[in-house]
Amino acid sequence: MPGLFLSLEGIDGSGKSTQGRLLAEALRALGHVVTLTREPGGSAGAEEIRRLVLEGDPDRWSAETEILLFTAARRDHLEKTIRPALSRGEVVICDRFADSTRIFQGVTRGDLRETVNRLHALMIGVEPDLTLLFDLDPEQGLSRATARRGHEMRFEDMGLEFQTRARAGFLDLARAHPDRFRIIDAAPDAETVARAVRAAVLDALT
Repeated sequence: MPGLFLSLEGIDGSGKSTQGRLLAEALRALGHVVTLTREPGGSAGAEEIRRLVLEGDPDRWSAETEILLFTAARRDHLEKTIRPALSRGEVVICDRFADSTRIFQGVTRGDLRETVNRLHALMIGVEPDLTLLFDLDPEQGLSRATARRGHEMRFEDMGLEFQTRARAGFLDLARAHPDRFRIIDAAPDAETVARAVRAAVLDALT
């Protein structure tokens, strides 16, 4: 049987990574084989690119250069991790995928959506079966993200206005693709959010 490809999207601090882990645990308890992965990253080559794009000064790369770097990482991730897992019939849960590039590079610092979409069609050509958008007030998300401050803070350091534009972009994308997106309110406690996530995913699995 073909696998199910799930992506988790949202602004920084929206709880995607926590919810991805909780969802993977819940699905495994139900007998599903799950690959939990992330972007940028998820394969050896893509993890090397991750360090380049998530660390350092916010002005380190232009949006155009980032599009190329993220697409290169995504292509390797697709070849080495996502496609093999789906071919084995697994559920793939990916913390960010192409929608993040559409928003963080295609919308927030200028209108580069056509560039992102053309490169995606040429080099990736895959969309998730289901995308969960974790929607959260940007100020709350940025507060959560900065509280866990580590090395990978380049996009958080772009500030509240950047995160506000990103949230609006994600919501616009969800409205444009209602068959693929499910919007999850990310403001409540983790268990409340996890119940909403499980309900959306189990509906897709039946």
